[in-house]
Amino acid sequence: MAHFLIAQVKVNDDSWIPDYAAKVHDLVHRHGGKYLSRSGAITALEGDAPDVDLVAIIQFPSMEALQAFVADPEYAPFAKARQDGTNSQFFAIDSSDVAGTIPYLITDS
Repeated sequence: MAHFLIAQVKVNDDSWIPDYAAKVHDLVHRHGGKYLSRSGAITALEGDAPDVDLVAIIQFPSMEALQAFVADPEYAPFAKARQDGTNSQFFAIDSSDVAGTIPYLITDS
């Protein structure tokens, strides 16, 4: 089952971005992940747009792979730099369908 890391990032200090952008992609890839988007083009369709500068969506093959990336000691200094220069929210979702009505999504049952 695929798992997705969703990051919402509000930048306060952009000094961390060049190093992070250049190197974290390879760490994600080592854990089986791939970026689906890392965009600042956020358009509200209903309700208010989040007060963030970018949203990243990264797909991993499992929750274990996603958690291994987040816990990777090589990622730690990049995470610290991002945390120091932003207000960020990271959360994970899986590829299930809680309603169980979309046949191509995996259900919890």
